[in-house]
Amino acid sequence: MAVIETGATLHEAHRDNHTHRDVNGGWLRPAVFGAMDGLVSNLALMTGVVGGAVGHQTVVITGLAGLAAGAFSMAAGEYTSVASQRELVEAELDVERRELRKHPEDEEGELAALYESRGVEAGLAREVARQLSRDPEQALEIHAREELGIDPGDLPSPVVAAVSSFGSFALGALLPVLPFLLGASALWPALLLAFLGLFGCGAVVARVTARTWWFSGLRQLALGGAAAGVTYALGTLFGTVVG
Repeated sequence: MAVIETGATLHEAHRDNHTHRDVNGGWLRPAVFGAMDGLVSNLALMTGVVGGAVGHQTVVITGLAGLAAGAFSMAAGEYTSVASQRELVEAELDVERRELRKHPEDEEGELAALYESRGVEAGLAREVARQLSRDPEQALEIHAREELGIDPGDLPSPVVAAVSSFGSFALGALLPVLPFLLGASALWPALLLAFLGLFGCGAVVARVTARTWWFSGLRQLALGGAAAGVTYALGTLFGTVVG
């Protein structure tokens, strides 16, 4: 027996199945990048040191120093980058705000011409532009989206970016150090834990991308493993030469 869905049911089904993930948040990119960078950079740093045949204490100190230095560097870099970007956007918004105040008719005409170029009939485009331009703040938001491609109410936060990158880098960088802090003297426990972390991070990233979890995990594992292998070889070479 066929089931006939009403229009309301179809509308609700479409609404429930047609949702989008947040792609504008200021925390995701620095958090993901920070965790990956912390894992790869500190793992590579420590394998290089271990390859140079140094003592256990030196390995631990190197790992902790790499964690602290990298976390602070990431946080400072993210804060400066996002703050500079936000300041640039706000400056452009001020320019647009002044233009709307000084030349409202020209700006309204710009908006109408934009809608016409997208296929809206000329008279309707002018009427839509006129109605949308009644509220100066709404007009600013529309012009910012159409001309600058930004949402004035959804600008990234420098503090959120800095805190996210600091915490995620520190967490990622801690994984290869942890076995040595717990008394391990061989490199393989650190490699195992770091490789699991790399695969896990890659798999988590796949949840917000179009890639499969295993492909993303293996890709990150291969990149991190290659970096560790190269630095271990260099550490061994330098240790032999210096020694």
